[in-house]
Amino acid sequence: MESTRQNKVSRLLQKDLGDIFQRESRNLFRGAMITVTKVNVTKDLAIAKVYLSLFATKDKEDLIESVRLHSKEIRYKLGQRIGKQVRAIPELQFYIDDSLDYIENIEKLLDD
Repeated sequence: MESTRQNKVSRLLQKDLGDIFQRESRNLFRGAMITVTKVNVTKDLAIAKVYLSLFATKDKEDLIESVRLHSKEIRYKLGQRIGKQVRAIPELQFYIDDSLDYIENIEKLLDD
């Protein structure tokens, strides 16, 4: 069970990372639409698992690898935004959120 502090930091990270991806996707990620769907923070607030939904791209694995390669730059930009609100900026770990694909697949199966 997550603490109140973890929930607050998770929501803050989700909001600000969403803004960063919205602004930087044209430059860094070839115009792909990236949405932050969920952020989980460890109890010590040192690591944040960031789940991304990827649209307008054919190869999701290449795009998530590109995001991981730019993680230090993303973390730096995040630090500029929330540095006054948290003591330390958590290490960011990025994962593909495939829950929308799963739901779409279930709906397709139900329609058939």
